[in-house]
Amino acid sequence: MIAPDWSLRLARPEDAEGFAEVEEDASQLLREEPSLAGIPLLPNRSAEEYRAIIARRRSLSALGDGDIIGFAAARPVGSELHLHELSVARAFQRRGIGSTLLRALKVDAANAGFKALTLLTYRDIAWNAPFYEAHGFAVLEDLSEHPRLAAGLDAGVGAGLPRERRCAMICVLE
Repeated sequence: MIAPDWSLRLARPEDAEGFAEVEEDASQLLREEPSLAGIPLLPNRSAEEYRAIIARRRSLSALGDGDIIGFAAARPVGSELHLHELSVARAFQRRGIGSTLLRALKVDAANAGFKALTLLTYRDIAWNAPFYEAHGFAVLEDLSEHPRLAAGLDAGVGAGLPRERRCAMICVLE
């Protein structure tokens, strides 16, 4: 087996700028997605916003030659860990980095006693809901027990995102 040319570690405050750069690069895929033409995209997070998420000590960084090439930005919300963003720089996609980040986040969350991982995403874009479903997440159709996620979806709709294209997802941890 050949060792990957990248590694994972717990995110550090100084990774925040790299998170913002990787998200900006990866979000180009959404800007180029034909089915999203004419639909506004949510703004990318700033390095300062990522620094605040990283301070919660649940985010992971993927590094290649010492540079951030991918990340999973997550923060605790009660007994759940909410994944705000999972991004991999376009030049490093299709190498299993995103899947590895997600698996590592699930293991870490379970070991820390979290009951589930949650997120908000597009239902019908291959690297969104279908990707997460392949990793054990399920779409939450009834959000009555998840007002935080319902509010997040409502905020996206308020920003111009089509409700029928967005969903909340959960992965219950064992």
